[in-house]
Amino acid sequence: MVEKFRQLIHFLTRSLWRVTESDVSRSRYTSYNLLKITIQTVKCFIKDRVWIRAAALSYTTLFSVIPILALLFAIAKGFGFSNLMERLLRGGLVENGTVDMVMTFIDNYLEYAKSGVFIGVGIAMLLWAIINLADSIESNMNAIWDVKKQRSYFRKLTDYMALFIVFPIIIILYAGISIFMTTIYERLAEYFLISSFVHICIKLAPYALSGLIMTGLFVFIPNTKVKFLNAFIPGMITGIIFQAFLYIYIQIQMSVSSYNAIYGSFAIIPMFMLWADISWSIILFGVEMSYVSQNIEQYNFGQEVDNVSRRYHDFMCVVIMSLICKRFEQGDKPYTANELSDAGQIPIRLTNRLLDELEESGLIHGFSADAKSDIEHFVPAVDINQLSVGRLLSTIDSEGCEDFKIDHSKEFSSQWEAFIGHKQEMYVKSNGILLKDL
Repeated sequence: MVEKFRQLIHFLTRSLWRVTESDVSRSRYTSYNLLKITIQTVKCFIKDRVWIRAAALSYTTLFSVIPILALLFAIAKGFGFSNLMERLLRGGLVENGTVDMVMTFIDNYLEYAKSGVFIGVGIAMLLWAIINLADSIESNMNAIWDVKKQRSYFRKLTDYMALFIVFPIIIILYAGISIFMTTIYERLAEYFLISSFVHICIKLAPYALSGLIMTGLFVFIPNTKVKFLNAFIPGMITGIIFQAFLYIYIQIQMSVSSYNAIYGSFAIIPMFMLWADISWSIILFGVEMSYVSQNIEQYNFGQEVDNVSRRYHDFMCVVIMSLICKRFEQGDKPYTANELSDAGQIPIRLTNRLLDELEESGLIHGFSADAKSDIEHFVPAVDINQLSVGRLLSTIDSEGCEDFKIDHSKEFSSQWEAFIGHKQEMYVKSNGILLKDL
């Protein structure tokens, strides 16, 4: 048993991450990928300390929840569905006194927004609270996706407001469909099989809607291209977990009467913070899953990539540069990082790292072939008829800082001369070998 347990640990931590698509059948490779996504999502969740991000978002949500509800109610009122929104709110909060207090806050906020001390101050404060929360959500999702560039302020304003206008419409449509399905269920009560199916659909509808909303957030919020399939499956899983937790939260509200006796109407605040913290943790876990599923290939050969030898590092630089130079000489479309990874059988994470190093050294240049795409293609940045293996290795060796206090002119001169002499001999021997000719 001990030996089998060791084999299992070795498989999960090392062997699993060395399996490529050509090693096993397609079905087994898919099952291995699902296992890798699960393991890596948990690792990233812990490494990125997502619970701290969730706590920060919970704090921001507390200050933004009334303005957001006010905007949603204002939009719903414009469509004539404010009573429906209030009924949905009462379904999520058990204590009617709490709902009445929240509705009072919303009415007061809307009244303030319409009659600010200065013209437009109320509306400006409303928009600021909403955009501040949406900006915090985007920043956290971008951090998980390793996206450095944020949306412009104009795009934030237009995109976020479009999102908050569409959201109440979705809720209203869902409520209308739910009422329609309930009516059908009552009329078909005598038809057992049909009514049972409709009843199941009514029960599952909130989970499906929650999953679709999460999918939309995972695609829309990060400022990068997220593939639909990599957002849909994590979105549906996240939506189901989120809806299940909401059900548990409502049951807890119903049972914790002593908590309300201590805090009174203010019991909503600690309960809300607890709900928001766990909810954001669930959502950000889904974002991690979406990111990992789209970039799972980057985690293959993880231990090997982190501990690659200097010899193999330089060898793979030679392979990548020779492929880029050959393609450029032939006049074909330049390689992308994924194409170079496939052509050289080099893990994509290591390929990206080497391409960054070569670009910083001024040996290659990356550009986007399509303005709508962020996929980079790579071409040589120097004359390929002058780009030899020796020049490549010399450039790699000299890249970086050498401004240290070690005395290589006197005290360590013999070591320096032996080292440089060996290197120069290697450069000279390989100077006549052009990368394009390999």
